[in-house]
Amino acid sequence: MTPTALIETAVLLGLLVLAGGGYGGLYSAGRIWSRPGLIRAGGVCWIAAFALALTIAIRSPLDPGWKLLVLVSAVVYAIIPPMTWRYLERLHDEQESQR
Repeated sequence: MTPTALIETAVLLGLLVLAGGGYGGLYSAGRIWSRPGLIRAGGVCWIAAFALALTIAIRSPLDPGWKLLVLVSAVVYAIIPPMTWRYLERLHDEQESQR
């Protein structure tokens, strides 16, 4: 890997993580404050994360295993916030019913 390719790949990976974090944060904020616009903005962040993952898979000199890991990570990013939200709702509903 050339130094330029290393820096480009590192920047793309950093942006991928930032976009994934933006999705999780905006999704959660949208659910907390009942703002569908924030949830949609989070979806846009996830689309950006997936586009970045595709870019990394196509353009970077990473080995195929790492490229697959990046793509799978981007797909899993879509699942984590809603799944975690449902878990927290169920957890709090159980606590409320025990009172």
